[in-house]
Formats: sequence, structure tokens, C-alpha cells
Amino acid sequence: MWGATFVVVKEALHDVSPLLFLALRFSLAALALAVAARPLASKFQAGRTLTSGGVIAGLCLFVGYWLQTLGLRYTTPSKSAFLTGLSIVMVPMFGGLMRRRMPSADEIAGVAIATVGMGLLTLEGGWGGMNPGDILTIGCAAGFALHILAVGHWAPRVNYQALTLVQIVTTALCAASLAGVEARYLRWSPRVLVALVVTGLLATALAFSVQAWAQQRTTPTHTALIFALEPVFAWLTSLVVTGERLSWRQGAGAALILTGILLVELKLLARSRQSSRRDGRP
Repeated sequence: MWGATFVVVKEALHDVSPLLFLALRFSLAALALAVAARPLASKFQAGRTLTSGGVIAGLCLFVGYWLQTLGLRYTTPSKSAFLTGLSIVMVPMFGGLMRRRMPSADEIAGVAIATVGMGLLTLEGGWGGMNPGDILTIGCAAGFALHILAVGHWAPRVNYQALTLVQIVTTALCAASLAGVEARYLRWSPRVLVALVVTGLLATALAFSVQAWAQQRTTPTHTALIFALEPVFAWLTSLVVTGERLSWRQGAGAALILTGILLVELKLLARSRQSSRRDGRP
């Protein structure tokens, strides 16, 4: 779902301004979640933990989506997807800083490889040739990384459905309150309506709910590995819908980003050292 939305959103941005689109998308998602959660409302225990967790997660989510949506006006869907995937590498780095723990060798190597890949993917003419949309999308990856850490901290402490609803409502309110700072425009074209339905109902209300449900039954590493496939689906969607193709250089950069992500999540270097010790090798 998330992989397919890059093309859909980029097309919709011809007819709607970014913040207004986000306000409509997350308002629709919040309404759908509120209706779905109504029969379970009696089980929700509102309190400071739920409110603070949901608001902080929602703020991080808003920053991520705002920068991503704004960046899509200046970069391609597939590049946006691959750069957004850097959030999976940023999670252990930010987590280590918060816990005051040095990153592992896998994390350092993964970040280094992904950074090289990011350069190949975006720096077509040196630093001066970096697309403004690429820079915004790297910032969005940081926002999504902080969101993953926030949800990971608060989800075990509160009802996951209530946490999802609070963060989506927070994101909608942020987008609506800041929509006045941009040059707003809206033309109710078919591509805007399709984008709102796809992103609001499927890629927000449904996808975040499924993610929260699934993470009760699988490990964060498996979840992150599945998320690493998002840019692949985004590129395939962009290829089918718009005919976009990656150059050999951009393809190599995208492959290095995925390699860095997998290296961090699979911890290949740590496993290799453990295997060597079991075999009696230094």
C-alpha cells in the first residue's frame, strides 16, 4: 500500500497543495478510525501516557509526511521511496543516541553503505546537483525514524488502537493548522479523489492499524525487513504507471541503500563473529 502511494500522491499534487492534502488525508483516516473504534471505546483508558505518546508520535509522523509530500513535488516517486527507506537505518542510530550507546559495527557499516547509495542515487551533478526534493525526503526519513522509536516506546504501555487514533488525529490537526502558511489550491479532480481514498483509507487508517496488529505477532527486525520492500513496490508502481526507469548509477545507489538496510537489520557482521568464535577462529 505505502509503495503504491508515491505515484498516486505525486500525481495528486498537481491539483492540491501539500499541507491541504495531508489535512484531508489524515482527517479522512481519523474519521474512519473513530468509526471503527467506536464499539471498542469503552476499553480505551485515556490518560497522560496515551495522550503524550499519541501526540509525540503524531508530531513525528506529521514532520515525516510533510517533508515527504513536499519533496515529492521536486523528485521522482522511486527516488523518494528509496530515500524514505533510510529511516530504517536511522532507527538504530537514533536509538543508540537516546540510550547513550555506541552503534554496533553492523549499524555503522549499514549507515556508511546506505550513505554511499544515497549519493549515487541523488548527486547527479555533485552536491550542487542534489535535488531539493531529495534533501526534504532525507529529512522525512529522520521524522519517520523518530516516529518508529516513539511508537515502539509507547505501544506496549497503552492500547494500540487508541494510540493509532490519537497520533492520526494529531497529524490531521497539525496539517490543518499549518495549511495557511502555504499557497493553498485545490481542484477536485479524479486523481485527487483517488489519492485521498487510497492514502486516507488504505495507506493510513488500514495500513497503520494492520502494522500495529502485526507487530504484536512478529519481531521488529522482521517488520523492518518487510518495510525495506516499500521502495521496491514504489519503483515497480512508478515503472508500470509512469514508465519511470532508473539509470545504472541510480539503480546501484538504490541497491546500496537496500544493502545498508539489510545489513543493519540482519546483523550479518555480528553473526559472522559469533560463528567464528564457535568454530574456534579468532
